[in-house]
Amino acid sequence: MKLCKVDARGRSCPEPVLMTKKALQNNPEGLEVLVDNLTAKENVTRFAKNSGYQVEVSENGSDYILNIRK
Repeated sequence: MKLCKVDARGRSCPEPVLMTKKALQNNPEGLEVLVDNLTAKENVTRFAKNSGYQVEVSENGSDYILNIRK
């Protein structure tokens, strides 16, 4: 399954969380979210887990890749 991608790099909170929330409404099976700061990584992860998703985090240089799945 190819996941929808959300590029939230360069955005400050709460924008990455709002982008993730909107994308999950259209792609409830899951997403791949790119963020570039620790606060966004933590906030998006917390939102996804509280919404019933599993989150797998990996790093790519200074970016974080969050794989969000049911």
